[in-house]
Amino acid sequence: MLVIGIDPGTAITGYGLVEDLSDGSLAVRDYGAIMTPAKMPMPERLLELHHRLHEILLLHRPVSGAVEKLFFQKNVRTALSVGQGRGVVLMTLAACQVTAYEYTPLEVKQAVAGYGGADKRQVQEMVRALLSLEDIPRPDDVADALAIAICHLHSAHLNSLIAE
Repeated sequence: MLVIGIDPGTAITGYGLVEDLSDGSLAVRDYGAIMTPAKMPMPERLLELHHRLHEILLLHRPVSGAVEKLFFQKNVRTALSVGQGRGVVLMTLAACQVTAYEYTPLEVKQAVAGYGGADKRQVQEMVRALLSLEDIPRPDDVADALAIAICHLHSAHLNSLIAE
């Protein structure tokens, strides 16, 4: 099953496509960041995010998408900006008929590192190890997106076992 994990934002949206293989291992199909210029007006940034994500979804055709939930932001402006990016991401997934699932940062940390209190570096190192990558993907948003995809694959596998 091919899944796209997405760490939404308006300046940087990280994405990562991860597939679970028949032997139980995970493989990376693609990953990267969609970046929009800070001086670009917000409506144009959101439209650029939509277009670029739409292209990625059409190219890879993932079965499902996993998106980080907006959990908590100290800065209201940042929270609104991330919320706008999340809205575009969820809308684009729906427009491409990709079922969206949402996970909190705690759920992602638990699924990837085995501990909900894991720090960013621990999660990034587990992403690198689980996907057999030489280096931790950069920027951080990309590693986060891959972690979200891994979380969804683990969650989907667990749910299939429970359903049996």
